[in-house]
Amino acid sequence: MEKTSHKLRVAIIGCGEFARHFVPLFLAHPTVAWVGVCDLVEEKAQEYQNRFGTAIIPSFEDAISRDDINTIAIFTQRHTHADLVTRALLAGKDVYSAVPMAITVEDCRRIIESVKCTGKIYMMGETCIYYPSAMYCKEAFERGDFGKFVYAESQYYHDLSHFPKDFRDDKPKSAVPPFFYPTHSTAMVLHATDAYVQKVSAMGYCDSEPDTPFAEGKNPWNNTFSNEFSLMRLSNGGIARVSECRRIGYKAPSSSVQSFYGTEGSYQFSNAQHITQKLTLDGVVLRDVSNYVNPIAMTENNDGSVAFKNTVANHGYQWSHIAPIQHKEYERIPENYRKIPNVNGHMASHQLIIDDFCTAVSKRKMPYVNAWRAARYTIPGLIAHESAKLGGVLLDVPDFGEAPDDV
Repeated sequence: MEKTSHKLRVAIIGCGEFARHFVPLFLAHPTVAWVGVCDLVEEKAQEYQNRFGTAIIPSFEDAISRDDINTIAIFTQRHTHADLVTRALLAGKDVYSAVPMAITVEDCRRIIESVKCTGKIYMMGETCIYYPSAMYCKEAFERGDFGKFVYAESQYYHDLSHFPKDFRDDKPKSAVPPFFYPTHSTAMVLHATDAYVQKVSAMGYCDSEPDTPFAEGKNPWNNTFSNEFSLMRLSNGGIARVSECRRIGYKAPSSSVQSFYGTEGSYQFSNAQHITQKLTLDGVVLRDVSNYVNPIAMTENNDGSVAFKNTVANHGYQWSHIAPIQHKEYERIPENYRKIPNVNGHMASHQLIIDDFCTAVSKRKMPYVNAWRAARYTIPGLIAHESAKLGGVLLDVPDFGEAPDDV
């Protein structure tokens, strides 16, 4: 029997530069009846109220104690998520959290246990499973184009200079270990292969710039690494090279599957070009799938010029423009979303993510990026950072198993 749907009354916690992209999506979703906002800085909450017409909630404690609020959406700084998520779940609220899930393995476990004991819904808002490169690798792998999985490379290259101003201004906290925020890299390969990480070895790049916050005594984690690089062994026997970089001369796309190799075929990506190769007895058959994977606006403006290539390298088409490979996913978004101009982002993933969450809560169904899958995306990075501190020692990655079929 289908479960009865109910309306969401959402408290958004954290009114920074990132959350503002999501407030209109919550407001417009047909399952949402009400949205309020909360921030430690009253002026930020007031600015949201003026911009979006949302109510102001005085405190997080007020939000989780009110009977008229049934859903909490966490958009606070990355190292604060676990405590807020756990408290909201135990208060009987369904919870959406921006990435990452947590910054310790124990906190990932606590969130899973809180979901199990409360029966409430938790979803981590991972954007990159909807990135065209990840979607293409998953589609082609499931179709059998690559054969057995052998190796892939994924990364999140996001220089500090391109982070939101609030994050840059808090220099000690901007030096959070890169592998404490691993899910944009790990999720793409793990989503495509439906595997999880069993072992990891990693190394870190010690930052030495004059303005560095990456140094012992300069940040809460005594973290010296601005860039971290890993090799991960997956449950399917393959290997992934996963990198998280915060001081690197690169901009876009900040997250991507760079390459994906199997026993029978491969995929490679650079700037605006997506190439696949199929192994045959006579060599390989090359296919350019760029027009399928790239945003339509990118394809329409591709004149091969240096100016076009520079635009791509500076994120010119990779925020809200939809790629053909994403069309099938977009068939299920609410009609209301089609009427909101310029409300999307991160490779046109925002609308899909919020629809995933709201639909899961309304229908009382387990979301795709549930607590168990979120842990599988998060924990490999946490263990990779420990490996990097030890100079690359190979470490086992804890795994909490598969999610139950339903809430």
